[in-house]
Amino acid sequence: MNTGQSTQAEVCLQFAADVRDSMCPDQSAFAAWVAAALSAAQDKVPAKGVVGIRVVSPAESAELNRNYRGKDAPTNILAFPAGPSHVPASELEEHEVGDLVLCLEVARSEADAQHKTLTQHIAHLTVHGTLHLLGYDHLDEADASHMEALERTILERLGLPDPYQNDAA
Repeated sequence: MNTGQSTQAEVCLQFAADVRDSMCPDQSAFAAWVAAALSAAQDKVPAKGVVGIRVVSPAESAELNRNYRGKDAPTNILAFPAGPSHVPASELEEHEVGDLVLCLEVARSEADAQHKTLTQHIAHLTVHGTLHLLGYDHLDEADASHMEALERTILERLGLPDPYQNDAA
């Protein structure tokens, strides 16, 4: 059981064949963001969490979004939790948390529109997606407020600005 120790994250980063970008953060950056999100929810995860991250094109993002969410458009990030297990995650030494699918082109467009750096926005999306893997959601106002507050706290600990600051203006 994870009893207050820091959570380690193993990230398996994969790029789709049609996606290459020198501006995309490296595996260590993604691992730091995932670890920060896992650490913020230590009661929900084991000491070591494994997350797969696939960076995809808008076409692949749209196909996955259509197949799994019924929305026929690319999206910034999709979260696919590993699924329930008969053993609580908190009792495992290592646990596959799930997979994230990041559309780099959508993230870049949103970062530009929101006047953020691409790295800041991808960090936020990674934290946001990891929280989805852990069961957090924003389907109603109370859940959204709780999730956003947790995201702000995690990103602040990482030295990153409030991702919702421009939304409030």
